[in-house]
Amino acid sequence: MKPPYRADQVGSLLRPPGLRDARARARRGELAPEALREIEDRAIRDAIAKQETVGLQAVTDGEFRRDWWHVDFLTGFEGVEAHSAPLVVGFKDTEEQPPTLRVTGKVRRPRPIFVDAFRFTQAATARTAKQTLPAPAMLHMRPGRAGISREAYPELGEFWTDVAGAYREEIRDLAAAGCRYLQLDDTSFAYLCDAEFRASMVKRGDDPATLARDYVGAINAVLSDRPAGLAVTMHTCRGNFKSTWVASGGYEPVVEAMFGADVDGFFMEFDSDRAGDFAPLRYLPLGKKVVLGLVTTKLGVLEDKDTLKRRIEAAAKYVPLENLCLSPQCGFASTHHGNLISGDEQWRKLERIVEVAREVWG
Repeated sequence: MKPPYRADQVGSLLRPPGLRDARARARRGELAPEALREIEDRAIRDAIAKQETVGLQAVTDGEFRRDWWHVDFLTGFEGVEAHSAPLVVGFKDTEEQPPTLRVTGKVRRPRPIFVDAFRFTQAATARTAKQTLPAPAMLHMRPGRAGISREAYPELGEFWTDVAGAYREEIRDLAAAGCRYLQLDDTSFAYLCDAEFRASMVKRGDDPATLARDYVGAINAVLSDRPAGLAVTMHTCRGNFKSTWVASGGYEPVVEAMFGADVDGFFMEFDSDRAGDFAPLRYLPLGKKVVLGLVTTKLGVLEDKDTLKRRIEAAAKYVPLENLCLSPQCGFASTHHGNLISGDEQWRKLERIVEVAREVWG
C-alpha cells in the first residue's frame, strides 16, 4: 500500500530521559557533539525497534535530533533565525512559549539539513522510513510580513520563490537518499480556523482567506517537481506544546483551500470538540486520503476501540472508507519537552491505532 498507511503516525516521540539529559548537557557545552550523536543513535534505534514491534509500517527517528519540530530545520536556511518574541495568540495555560522565526536576509540552503538524519533512519529499519519537515508557511504565519526583511524582500513573491527553491533542493536530496515518504507539518490551516487567530491576522493587515491560498501555493511550488515515487502527506493541528494548544474551530473556513495542496493525504486532527465535526471532509478531492487524528497525544487515557470505530464510521459518511486511515492527532513530543503523558501510554496508543486499523480495514 502506498503511504499514508491505514495505521500511521505523525512522527515525533517522547524523548527518553537519557537523551533529554544528553542534549541539555550538549547545549551547555558539557558533552561533545560526537558523544551526543552516539546517544541519539542508540535512542533512535531503540525507538525504531519499538515502532516496528507495535506494527507501524512507517517509522521515524522520533525527531530525536531536534529541539523543536520546525525551528531546527528552518534555521538551517541562510537568512532565517529564531528569537523570542511575544505571541499575540499563544499556547493556553502556560507562560512558556516556543521561539518564533524571522527572515533577516535572502533564504538559501547552503547544505543538506536533514538528509544525513534520514539516511540513518532508513539504514536502521526494513519498514518505510518517513521523513517529516515543517511546511513553508511556518516562515510567515507567526511573524507575518513584519518578520520578513523588507531590505531582502521588498516583494513577498520573491521570498516565496526562494523558499520553494530551498525546499526543493532538500527534497531532491532526500529522494536521492531513498526517501519515499515525506510529511509536511503545517499548523497554519488549523490556526486559521480560530476566530481569535484570524482576527489577529486581520489586525496586522493580512486577509486570512488569502493567506490560506498563499500557503497552499507555497506547498505546491515546493512540490512542483516532486521526485518520482515520493509519497507526500500534510499534517495540520491546532498546536502541540507540553499538552497545550493554540486554536479552536472546525475546518470549514480553510478546508476548500487546504484540499488544493498537491499531496496524497491529509493528517487532520479530530481528537476533541475543538476540531469540529467531519462535515468539511465532503470537499476532499477524489483519490486523496484523510488520516483521521482520533487518538490524542495530549492526555494519557487510552481510547476505547469501539468509540474509535464509531468515529471512523461517522467520517465514512463523507469519505469512502477505503480513503480513510487512522493516527494520533499530533506527535507525542513536537518539542524536546514532550507532552504530559508517559512513555508506556504513548506506546499503548500506537498499539491501539494498529489494532483498530487491522479490525476496520483488515
